[in-house]
Amino acid sequence: MVAAPASGSGKTLITLGLLRAFRNRGLNVASTKVGPDYIDPGFHSAASGRPCFNLDPWAMSASVIAELFPTDCDLVIVEGVMGLFDGPQGARGSSADLAEDLGLPVILVVDARHQSQSIAALVHGFATYRPKVQVAGVILNRVASPRHDEMLRAALGDNCLGSVPENPNMILKSRHLGLIQSLEYQELDLLIEEIALTIGTTVDLNRLLELAGPVAAQFGGQIALPPLGQKIAVAHDRAFAFAYPHQLHHWKLAGAEISFFSPLTNEAPDPVADAVFLPGGYPELHAGQLAANGMFLNGLRAFKGLIYGECGGFMVLGDALIDAAGTAHPMAGLLPLTTSFQNRRLHLGYRQLTPLPGSPWTKTLRGHEFHYSTIANAGAADRLFAARDAAGNALPDMGLRCGKVMGSYAHIISEAP
Repeated sequence: MVAAPASGSGKTLITLGLLRAFRNRGLNVASTKVGPDYIDPGFHSAASGRPCFNLDPWAMSASVIAELFPTDCDLVIVEGVMGLFDGPQGARGSSADLAEDLGLPVILVVDARHQSQSIAALVHGFATYRPKVQVAGVILNRVASPRHDEMLRAALGDNCLGSVPENPNMILKSRHLGLIQSLEYQELDLLIEEIALTIGTTVDLNRLLELAGPVAAQFGGQIALPPLGQKIAVAHDRAFAFAYPHQLHHWKLAGAEISFFSPLTNEAPDPVADAVFLPGGYPELHAGQLAANGMFLNGLRAFKGLIYGECGGFMVLGDALIDAAGTAHPMAGLLPLTTSFQNRRLHLGYRQLTPLPGSPWTKTLRGHEFHYSTIANAGAADRLFAARDAAGNALPDMGLRCGKVMGSYAHIISEAP
């Protein structure tokens, strides 16, 4: 597991470099990502050439995690989430929890800026805080100079597996929901190769391989979430890219047929599908274009089956989407909903969801919210979920449903463990 003391330490960049460096050595390398992250797995897949699934010890059962964990490869690199021990309040779900459950040795990525010998105390604290979590080594990131490197290595001793110098060319750009999506990069492969070259010359890959070991015995077979139908049309482009890979994978395992369409290129969903899934993404960045795409919107309006939207998809099912400049763009008009990006407010956290009557699911679900848009107006419609936060505190009912059209701001991860 590649983990860190805090977010922003460089876990994703180091993970990408390791994946491609080992792949360039001829290893069949795979990866997973801890927690509810849509964007990092796309970069992982670009680096490894394989799908990357999310593993979420708060939202998923051990059986679901075991089913998703890669086994047909030489090496698996698991990227952690936030700081090593950070997770939902009062519940399991941190990177450390998953590392302990699966017996994964942890490589701690430490941002070395603004410190030298004090790094030894920081690493000692992380290594001893939970004895069952094995911190097996350290990779230093953003090292300022050879002299800085010498001081850091002297403080850490043999625990240091390598040090990566600060490099303005090795930066993954961000926006309001995290990194810029991998599919938006013009020359992503060249960037990954540059990162891999740096990692290959600054990190002891042979020692890292020696530290890796087999995962703890698990028994898989459970899927995270039943499919919405037998034939599901899924929106997929830059505006609708936040569909969990594990979700689509499990729908296929359950026998569902998946087709894709692009709202941004004015494609309508397959009219013979049983269900349409509009994932989250960045519709607010493309609101004018979506509003003008009549084939897409009319295709939704004419669709006879179930239509389900999450977050950005939920917004597009409403009457209007107000962008950051205050312009209202007409959307599908299938739900009595107007959402606004003009007055941004962060909504973030895990959600325990109990489906209300009319929902396509019957069991309790676990998901999360992460958005800055707000509901400017919601008319008369049934609600989709009764909701609680990760600590069990009651929240207002979530989502809207009008007949077979429904959605909410929640991203569903799995049926509850």
